[in-house]
Amino acid sequence: MKMANSLRGEVLALYKNLLYLGRDYPKGADYFKRHLKNVFLKNKDVKDPEKIKVLIALGEFVMKELLALYFLRKYGKYRAMKQPYYSDTNN
Repeated sequence: MKMANSLRGEVLALYKNLLYLGRDYPKGADYFKRHLKNVFLKNKDVKDPEKIKVLIALGEFVMKELLALYFLRKYGKYRAMKQPYYSDTNN
């Protein structure tokens, strides 16, 4: 039972962290919140601790990807990286 409570705490912390990161999502916080809730509800009946750990790891990966996206957007690196691929061909 102690392991289940520990995993429950990890899942809740992951949800809260993702919810916090979703405030700056490009399509809007409401869009992100709705989809986040759907994903968590879809997996609410998972009882296997190993499967739960895999899902937590996936959620942490998504969180890192969001942080990278926000970092790139904030510092304009995305535009600089994208520029050579979309430069004007008339030069």
